Amino acid sequence: MPIYEYECRKCGKITEAFQKITDPPIEKCELCGGKLVKLISNTSFILLGDGWFKSNYKNKSKSNKRKEK
Repeated sequence: MPIYEYECRKCGKITEAFQKITDPPIEKCELCGGKLVKLISNTSFILLGDGWFKSNYKNKSKSNKRKEK
């Protein structure tokens, strides 16, 4: 389930919420009752290297042949 961040326009408090993609956005700040705005935040998903290619994964059939020899 994704984590969404909201910022209150009135008090500036940033709130995190676990929500389904289909859930409606939160509209009121729990602290002061002000209007919340959904923030765009950084993801923790990082791709390293050149990306995902078939050649990046270990071929099981080749490793089995090496073990047999």
